[in-house]
Amino acid sequence: MKQRLITVSFFLILILGAGYCADMLTADQFFSEVSDRYAQISDYEANVTINAGKGGMMAGVLAYKTPALLRLDFSQPADQVISFNGEQLQVYIPSLHAILSQSASSSSAGGAGLATKDGLRMMKRNYTVAYETGPAPEALEPGSTEQVVHLILNRRNVAEGYKTMRLSIDPATKLIRRIEGWTVSNSLFVFDFTNIKLNQGLAETRFIYDSPASANVYNNFLFDTEN
Repeated sequence: MKQRLITVSFFLILILGAGYCADMLTADQFFSEVSDRYAQISDYEANVTINAGKGGMMAGVLAYKTPALLRLDFSQPADQVISFNGEQLQVYIPSLHAILSQSASSSSAGGAGLATKDGLRMMKRNYTVAYETGPAPEALEPGSTEQVVHLILNRRNVAEGYKTMRLSIDPATKLIRRIEGWTVSNSLFVFDFTNIKLNQGLAETRFIYDSPASANVYNNFLFDTEN
């Protein structure tokens, strides 16, 4: 459960995008347009489906607002919530009647800052970037009519939790449609983003989460901030 929550927290904050232009771009140039695209985004909302392999399927609505507000309201598992206000990460698990809470600075929040131009540059420093087959759009998956560009990211050092990531990018919207991540144990996590809405002027109140007062609270479930 803890590994799955860490994975979800990391990837949900890791909302990427990329660009496509008529000129032939190298994979590095293509990936660099991620920062340019998301530098223009003030808020983001999307339906998210997560295939956690043996951990099962998860689904919900993700909302993000710059500089560091994030909330995911799950429909599966029902009523589960992940929220981050720039300082505190909270995960409410109704089946356990538990709240997992983690204090984090903006630099150690596990990735709220990754949905920015500077954050994506940090990803580029930590991973090598290559086209899977080339810059031309191809099917999202066998049999699909949806066209995307596939990028492969391989970690530069063992400190990264995911050794390989595959990004499927919509060349028309310049947004990530799917993220696939392989852990060091070769577990695969797949994140699908659909019904994406940008710059709607989401209010900060959209991200306020009042956790159930009767739930048990477990602090610093990711790491101890005092160590």
